[in-house]
Amino acid sequence: MSLSGVLARRCLKAGRRWYRSSRRITEHGPHGVTFTRLRGVEVVYDPLVNQGTNFSMTLRERMLIRGLVPPSVQPMEMQVDRIVTSLNDIEKPIDKYSFLQQLLDRNVVLFYKVLCEHFAELAPIVYTPTVGQACESQDLIYRRTKGMWYSVNDIGMMKSMTYNWPEDHVDIIVVTDGGRILGLGDLGTNGMAIPIGKLNLYVAGGGINPRRTLPVTIDVGTNNEKLLNNRRYLGVHQRRLEDDEYYSFVDEWMDAVTTRWPNACIQFEDFATDKAFKLLEKYRNKHTCFNDDIQSTGCIALASILASLRCRRKTFKDLRTERIVIAGAGSAGLGVCEQIAEFMIRQGAKRDEAYSRFWMLDHNGLIGRGRSKQNLFHLQSSFMREDMDSEMDLLTVVQAVKPTVLIGLSGAKGIFTHPVLAEMAKHVDQPVVLPLSNPSNMSECTAEEAFNYTKGRAIFASGSPFDPVVLPDGKLKHTNQCNNIYSFPGMGLAVSTCRIRRVTDTLFHASAERIASLLSDEEVHNGILFPRLAELRNVSAQVAAAVVEQATIEGLVAKPPPDNVDLVDFMRRRMWQPKYDVLVPVH
Repeated sequence: MSLSGVLARRCLKAGRRWYRSSRRITEHGPHGVTFTRLRGVEVVYDPLVNQGTNFSMTLRERMLIRGLVPPSVQPMEMQVDRIVTSLNDIEKPIDKYSFLQQLLDRNVVLFYKVLCEHFAELAPIVYTPTVGQACESQDLIYRRTKGMWYSVNDIGMMKSMTYNWPEDHVDIIVVTDGGRILGLGDLGTNGMAIPIGKLNLYVAGGGINPRRTLPVTIDVGTNNEKLLNNRRYLGVHQRRLEDDEYYSFVDEWMDAVTTRWPNACIQFEDFATDKAFKLLEKYRNKHTCFNDDIQSTGCIALASILASLRCRRKTFKDLRTERIVIAGAGSAGLGVCEQIAEFMIRQGAKRDEAYSRFWMLDHNGLIGRGRSKQNLFHLQSSFMREDMDSEMDLLTVVQAVKPTVLIGLSGAKGIFTHPVLAEMAKHVDQPVVLPLSNPSNMSECTAEEAFNYTKGRAIFASGSPFDPVVLPDGKLKHTNQCNNIYSFPGMGLAVSTCRIRRVTDTLFHASAERIASLLSDEEVHNGILFPRLAELRNVSAQVAAAVVEQATIEGLVAKPPPDNVDLVDFMRRRMWQPKYDVLVPVH
């Protein structure tokens, strides 16, 4: 039997299985076929079924939508051109964001086709830095449900609530409690734009099927007075649950979602530091989950430093000799330092030796001798310096340490000042400057400042994008976006494809090594640390392959790939593509 005949038989069997179950209105079957009972205006109002002007005349007749869409039958390429032309006429990024979210509300496939084909230009629109503004104005721009909210009003009902979501198969859940949104603080349910944006990137960058993603906000209240006094605020108007009440709430939610979707990978996003670490430690060995701010950010910061070692003509083993000063001791800063330290230990360093390569500052200054450990988180105390006085300011620390790497995850705009960067450059030929706070208006310095203050010698990577810099002598200096977008889509692809049971730190180490190895020596010697964002799907396939290789070594793979397969090619072929399904109307 021919391949087309085999596919036809499989599709027919899938259709019959679905038809015998009357619960579903639409079933997205295998091989790009969708069976649906929808007819008429319901078809064009369903964003997972709607194809807009792409509907053929035959399908318009069969689906009872003749006259409900414009008469011209247009290929997807023309639809994309119309969307991009409209986007180019919009000036403000937040207005572009709203336009794209409205497209997602109407036509999921077309949204992702546009995003995939213009990823480098649109990634800053659907996520950082624009998503920060979207969160702050969520009470004004909210239009349509794209995920689920679980609030304090739903305690005792969460397990039954999960069945309100129409999809039986979910691969990736991104959840936030809105406690620490980017560098903006407690935004409560306004933080829902973060899980939505993150999953947009999972789909566009990692090829995750959008039907198998779920954005979630758990609404435990907010301590933001401005929101509590805003009658338009979309969440519950009460202060946050704390202590046992908070963790009991999250326990119920975890039990609910893992009961219905036991194979889903859960990504915790933008939780306050104290809760982020406790939740990760509580669930990481029980469920397939990870914390993006702690582990993904740590992974990409590690990849940045490894790539910078190549730029400086060193090897990955030379990481143990770096002197790393970090401004920011929250969940992201601690996660970065812990990932780097653990990588050093994997390479043979003793734990004390690894921790000795870091100088960590919080809002009070250096975490050093004289600081009470009772006021520190467990990991913060691990990085305490016993050889230097506490609360030294950043410039004094830089003068004393002469760091090779300066990392910012403080959310404090402009703290990498001219004196700080100039002092660093006095002692290091190629200072590695990583202002990683998001959004861009929270960055510790700009690219132009980093290059000008170091006389053009910096190796630069930032959390939000900056344009390349032309120095006064005409030399072009490359900027890099140290964004965990290079890490988590590939991680999600690996976990969902091969059913990896647990997400360990060593999987992130494997990801970081692969990311740092992708470019040629010539490229990294020119200060380029990462591939272009337009190549993200290729990066994700490489990351997924590296993760599966490491997970196989650790015995974590429940659904192994075929023997002797090219893993990168296998992962690439498992990616969802933004193409319209063949619609099969059923009765």
